[in-house]
Amino acid sequence: MKQIIAYIKPHKLENVMLALHKIEGLSGISVLEIRGCGRSRKTSSDFIFDADDFGLVTRLKLEIACQNNMVDQVVAAIQKSAHTGLRGDGKIYVLPVLDALRISTNEVGDTAV
Repeated sequence: MKQIIAYIKPHKLENVMLALHKIEGLSGISVLEIRGCGRSRKTSSDFIFDADDFGLVTRLKLEIACQNNMVDQVVAAIQKSAHTGLRGDGKIYVLPVLDALRISTNEVGDTAV
């Protein structure tokens, strides 16, 4: 099992969700609204640090747990549908999942996902 974490621009959510819903067997997606900064943060000399937002931008964080054989398809769907060609399009990370447990049925491992 793998966990895919993707950071995308909020206006790309509809495209990404439509692409992910086309993937057969994908069991679920979590979407969180977050704020952060990366390489695309404001760095111009005339930038005045805003104490209200600390230079942070709003992004969406997607979390997806899936079977190993689905990872390439999920990553490709996110990459293609979130792409604008502009700086700050986001990032995708793929991490191993050691185990999973479905609380309602006590299923463990792949069947819990």
